[in-house]
Amino acid sequence: MALNTLMKNKPYNVVSSEGSGGDGNPPSSPPSPRRQTSGFSQCRRRLRSKVPLQYFRKYSIAAGIFGRRNIQFLLLLFFLYFSGLMMCVGRFSNFLRHSREPIAIYKSHLLLEKFWHDIETDNSTALELSSVWQFKRRMKVQKPCPVSTARHLGSVEVSSDPTGYLIVEANGGLNQQRSAICNAVAVAGILNAVLVIPRLGYNSVWKDPSEFRDIYDEDHFIATLEGYVKVVKELPDELISKYDHNITNIPHLRVEAWAPAKHYLGKVYPVLQEQGVIRIAPFANRLAMNVPSHIQLLRCITNYRALRFSSPITTLAQKLLNRMIERSSMTGGKYVSVHLRFEEDMVAFSCCLYDGGDAEKFEMDSFREKGWKGKFKKKDLDFVAGRNRIDGKCPLTPLEVGMMLRGMGFDNNTSIYLASGKLYKAEQNLAPLLKMFPLLYTKESLATSDELAPFQGYSSRLAALDYTVCLFSEVFVTTQGGNFPHFLMGHRRFLFNGHAKTIKPDKRMLVGLLENMTIRYFFRQLHPFLFVNNILVLLGTTTLRILDLQSASIFDYLLMT
Repeated sequence: MALNTLMKNKPYNVVSSEGSGGDGNPPSSPPSPRRQTSGFSQCRRRLRSKVPLQYFRKYSIAAGIFGRRNIQFLLLLFFLYFSGLMMCVGRFSNFLRHSREPIAIYKSHLLLEKFWHDIETDNSTALELSSVWQFKRRMKVQKPCPVSTARHLGSVEVSSDPTGYLIVEANGGLNQQRSAICNAVAVAGILNAVLVIPRLGYNSVWKDPSEFRDIYDEDHFIATLEGYVKVVKELPDELISKYDHNITNIPHLRVEAWAPAKHYLGKVYPVLQEQGVIRIAPFANRLAMNVPSHIQLLRCITNYRALRFSSPITTLAQKLLNRMIERSSMTGGKYVSVHLRFEEDMVAFSCCLYDGGDAEKFEMDSFREKGWKGKFKKKDLDFVAGRNRIDGKCPLTPLEVGMMLRGMGFDNNTSIYLASGKLYKAEQNLAPLLKMFPLLYTKESLATSDELAPFQGYSSRLAALDYTVCLFSEVFVTTQGGNFPHFLMGHRRFLFNGHAKTIKPDKRMLVGLLENMTIRYFFRQLHPFLFVNNILVLLGTTTLRILDLQSASIFDYLLMT
């Protein structure tokens, strides 16, 4: 029995009747029938007689196949590993994900149709948002800022006398230019340079030829910064004459983005000492966020005190503000402002699709090609509409903003100021928001055509009107991010001693909620929302209308500081 087991475990020692030895030894001659053999040989002879030749052939073939399968199995494992790696980091993963996107399609308009009867009924039982309106804001008492005389940064000592003149070109829209102006004052402080009133670059998207004095009060800007940074309106004649009285003839420096203060002292300061004047263009994002405290102070003074809008803008903005307060009598003169980014260029740049079908897709593709040429055809960019929607990158439509605010409990008596540029298909897209909030106002509806006439064609001046009305709203809602809400949120906190209510929804969660056609509109006992230190929290109990089936936490309320 042991011998049988041994022979089974070593099939390569068995010799076939054809004389092919598995061990590689030469074949032996067949034994004679009359020859005496030992028991061991007899046992081997019996084994040979019982095992057919076909068995060994099949076994040999099976062993070969099994060996090849091991190699194939290893190759398969390697292929699966490599494919998994590509799924995580490559475009292949995006392709697979897009094929099974659960929330890739814009369905908000269908959800509004489903809930419209409930929303209309809901108006009859108004929810008083006392927790939103109850805090009485007071303007912060302004105190003089300290004047820092520190002139040392690293190992470089800056002279106490002005080194030369600094010229910058602020490019972009209103608030990107505002950022550049704040940085220009800071850089002038670093270099101890005299700042020439910043030049505003013409942007191909905004198409606004306004100059600094058209948007801001030049005299107030110069007077406020006196004692911090010296500012002049123009270069002295003896200096500008060297360049044929043309500032563009002055050689410009290119400074790396987000350059630290040491870069300006090490690279720019020697050039300024030598030439007496430098021009930096472009100047967007050319100073690091992390700078010494006395330099950061210059940014803050510039943004919150020195940059005051020009008289024409301030005058009309105050009229719009007063009219907005009058039209908000049902809520004690308090209103909600919404910054809506749903202009045609914004929709095109996001590469998102809504309910316009093939016609919308063709229109947006044409706009992108016209505005950004072949930028959106690069292979390393992923602009799949469904993926962008899942990731919360698509601009909220007016309809979605309305659904969100109604779901939070704002009823149709809420006054809303809508800050935006020219909306994409404005009449069509604003209709559902107006149905949900009849007390909806814009600068166009609050001002007369004659009042707005001097501002038409100047996007930055129109944006300044929106900025002012939003600045004094009780609640500010931001829907897309960007320079406008960032500056506004900080400015509101500065004015009202930190008490400025801001709503910033988590758009990833919002998309998942608004595309779910199985949810229902209902009343539910929840904690009402209350603003504490600018952050929306939950406190107390009351009835709150929401759009949710399982969870009371619909949105992620964050404040960007």
